[in-house]
Amino acid sequence: MNEITILHLKGTLIAPIQVELHDKAALKLQEEILKRIEQREATGLIIDISAISIVDSFMARLLADTAKSARLMGVETVLVGMRKEVVITLIQLGMSLSGVETALNMEEGMELLDQLREKAAWAEDSGVL
Repeated sequence: MNEITILHLKGTLIAPIQVELHDKAALKLQEEILKRIEQREATGLIIDISAISIVDSFMARLLADTAKSARLMGVETVLVGMRKEVVITLIQLGMSLSGVETALNMEEGMELLDQLREKAAWAEDSGVL
């Protein structure tokens, strides 16, 4: 398996997936992301799938589960770079990434992540959570 680099920048983990992943590699990536969240005490996660042209039902579920797991660990997640082919495939499969925030590109993803962090901090400070 080609190793996927997970970057750490100002409390945010960035996982740019640059190759199509088989199921075993995708599970390893999920495990590594969650391990890094714990080790780095990250507050945000961006998963960039702009280089992926095919997302099957397993990969879609894995991305959604990774985002949900990260959220349970207190980390906001944004999925960026979803290509039109991927969107069409997900719709045809009847799948949705409910609970997963998405953005068109990395810049918009960082902005959305900042908004989500501010919202979470406000909710925590206000006793809403």
